[in-house]
Amino acid sequence: MGGEKPRDVKEGDGEKKNKYAVRCSIIGSIISILMGYDTGVMSGAMLFIKEDLKTNDTQVQLLAGILNVCALVGSLTAGRVSDYIGRRLTISLAACIFLAGSVLMGLAPNFGTLLAGRCVAGVGVGYALMIAPVYAAEIASAEIRGSLTSLPEICISFGILIGYVANYLLAKLPLVYGWRAMLGLGGLPSAILALGVLVMPESPRWLVVQGRPEQALAVLRRVCDKPSEADVRLAEIKAAAGLADDGAAAVGSGGKGVWRELFLHPTPPVRRILVAALGVHFFQHLTGIEAVVLYSPRIFKAAGIATRNEVLAATIGVGVTKTAFILTAILLVDRVGRRPLYLSSLAGIIASLACLGLGLTVVERSAPHHSPTWAVVLAIATVFTFVASFSVGVGPITWAYSSEVYPLRLRAQGASVGVAINRVMNAAVSMTFVSLYKGITIGGAFFLFAGLAVAAAAFFYLLCPETQGRPLEEIEEVFNLGWRARRLTSAAAVELPVSGGGNARGSTMA
Repeated sequence: MGGEKPRDVKEGDGEKKNKYAVRCSIIGSIISILMGYDTGVMSGAMLFIKEDLKTNDTQVQLLAGILNVCALVGSLTAGRVSDYIGRRLTISLAACIFLAGSVLMGLAPNFGTLLAGRCVAGVGVGYALMIAPVYAAEIASAEIRGSLTSLPEICISFGILIGYVANYLLAKLPLVYGWRAMLGLGGLPSAILALGVLVMPESPRWLVVQGRPEQALAVLRRVCDKPSEADVRLAEIKAAAGLADDGAAAVGSGGKGVWRELFLHPTPPVRRILVAALGVHFFQHLTGIEAVVLYSPRIFKAAGIATRNEVLAATIGVGVTKTAFILTAILLVDRVGRRPLYLSSLAGIIASLACLGLGLTVVERSAPHHSPTWAVVLAIATVFTFVASFSVGVGPITWAYSSEVYPLRLRAQGASVGVAINRVMNAAVSMTFVSLYKGITIGGAFFLFAGLAVAAAAFFYLLCPETQGRPLEEIEEVFNLGWRARRLTSAAAVELPVSGGGNARGSTMA
């Protein structure tokens, strides 16, 4: 019963959902717009780059995927950097790096310079993807943490939508300027963030680890609804960080020894946390979302949409759908829970991918311009149902879940490894999709993604317990038991009231 007290204290205090914490999380998540914009705008810009620079399919795939390869470098270093300089300055650093990459891409005279700019931007993306959900998780209360840690995903989707709109509007410019303007505009959110970050507080959890509990308490009093809640949360954070009451700790350690605790000598709970947190990143892109978002113009062309303007307009519809359903996820994640939303999302993904594969297969095997209307409609419709299904669960919950399950001492660097895996899988899909669908047909590629989504559902069901409503400092306890033990415990909890008859309630209360 003792473990429930902090949550009981917060049930009455947290209902106001402190607006200051929400504002800080929104500002911190703006950095994620950069990743989304780059992905969205590149899907259309590649049509013009291919025409202007005479690139081949191999160069197109390299251009699409190199950002994620370089994001791997950024994400692997971002955890240690954020432990050393703080979460807020890491957000600022990410914005500056991406700004430099955007300028380089916007001024690129040739393919080599364009590729170099995309590499620089990729490093900034790696920093952004790691730090935004970590910052949101560390500044939010348990009651709204799921929503706030999902904000980076909606910013990514909003960025994708802006990228699609930019493609449509800037396509009217002369060829030599159009795609450069599309890519160069990615620097605008970076400039906005460079100013916005100045009004953000530092993560109170990072301040505690640095031996600055007074500053942490000042931040907590601004993001909590009541002073009593701030005091409780500070005590929890200090206990989780292994600090004495006076705040004494290994100040300035900069995250040393984390890799050893994560990978060389992990405790059983840490090992289970690592499998769950890295696994959700591993499976996220194996559902095929990057193939649909980045190559949606090609998919629509394969489905029978012919003109460039129609293709670009259809991709805007994809962006609107993605953004709208992530907003739905943000409203539901703290009410419904992570597991029901994630597993329902995967069910929709599997059905959509199977139907998309079927529709595209029929279209591909039909005579040119004589595809059955039902197959064309099915293929186009299931692109939207797939994006909707992904956005309502797998997309936002991957970032929310992986940023909240780690203990404080391991969070930043553990999250950085997760982002690295996420980028590797993203790059693997984006750099091989064209070759994949040429090898097994475009319909076959989506049947393959459907099978991988089934594997993702099995993984999450078996190895990822619910974290809804638990303070960050209590989540490690959820992983103390393995899957079998959790199943037995849950079964016993269900059977106890039935087997106990009229005395069951008294037994459970005792």
